[in-house]
Amino acid sequence: VCSGSEANDVALRMAQAVTGNTGVIATDMTYHGNTAAVSQLSTRRPPIGGYADHVQHVPAPDSTRPLGGVSGQPFADAFAVEVERAIAALQASGHGVSAFIICPFFANEGFPTLPKGFLDKAVAAIRKAGGIVIADEVQPGFGRTGTHWWGYEKIGILPEIVTIGKPMGNGHPVAAVVAGLDTLSAFRNAFGYFNTFGGNPVSCAAAMAVLEIIDEEGLVENARVVGDYARERMSALQQKYPVINNVRGSGLFFGAEMVLDDALTPATDFTERVVEGMKTRGILLNKIGKDYGTLKIRPPMVFSRENADLMIDALDDVLSVTPVTS
Repeated sequence: VCSGSEANDVALRMAQAVTGNTGVIATDMTYHGNTAAVSQLSTRRPPIGGYADHVQHVPAPDSTRPLGGVSGQPFADAFAVEVERAIAALQASGHGVSAFIICPFFANEGFPTLPKGFLDKAVAAIRKAGGIVIADEVQPGFGRTGTHWWGYEKIGILPEIVTIGKPMGNGHPVAAVVAGLDTLSAFRNAFGYFNTFGGNPVSCAAAMAVLEIIDEEGLVENARVVGDYARERMSALQQKYPVINNVRGSGLFFGAEMVLDDALTPATDFTERVVEGMKTRGILLNKIGKDYGTLKIRPPMVFSRENADLMIDALDDVLSVTPVTS
């Protein structure tokens, strides 16, 4: 396929083909694309007319404000309870559960700090209900986290379907859906699939070249080393600017959560002003997570220590001149 949106759209149909159900569960602070089907899941831009009743959203994991008020296993248990509630709602409406679709790094949710095994109970509940797990690896995949090639490996689950996109072609329009033979067979029998540009040899060549470069240039290790260095420098900024509540992330996917006070009120407007300030200095960042109060930094995989120094120095400058107000 040509985009992550298409990949996720196809993945949803695969889940329907395998399970015979139509219900889908996603978090309430997510984005999985812009086709008609996946826009029903994406809370960043709610669909016109509202959400269909075959979709259930669960609270996005937030390590600063954990469900139940306690981190660790109680947090994971509370999240699983929310997933079970969504399952019950889908079963009551007659849709059943086809899939639980997540970015395993919870990128748009603000990439919270979660322990390995956090999703175990939630995933078990999905499978007990007859559903499957779709891992949307469009953002964290291809070694970006610096420790694993895929986000699902980092958090410790094994999904039935994996979707990949953006980094696959280094800017070239190519994406893919990866699944087992049984899943692919069920999909072929139920739907089949055709795409005018699917399997384009130029796109496939670009994707193969990306894999070769990541391997030959050691870019996964680069993500780990440079990411660790950048977060260390950002942690120093945290000591200087109390508005930074925490620095988090992994590899070359990291950032900082901004809060206004001891009550941990998200610094939404402040974060927006920081993003704009960085833009005037030629550096593109983004805001993300709960109330868009987390600074998102996701640089190219070739990002170096020198690049990190340039960025952090600019961020220090912007933070020093941006007033902390709501």
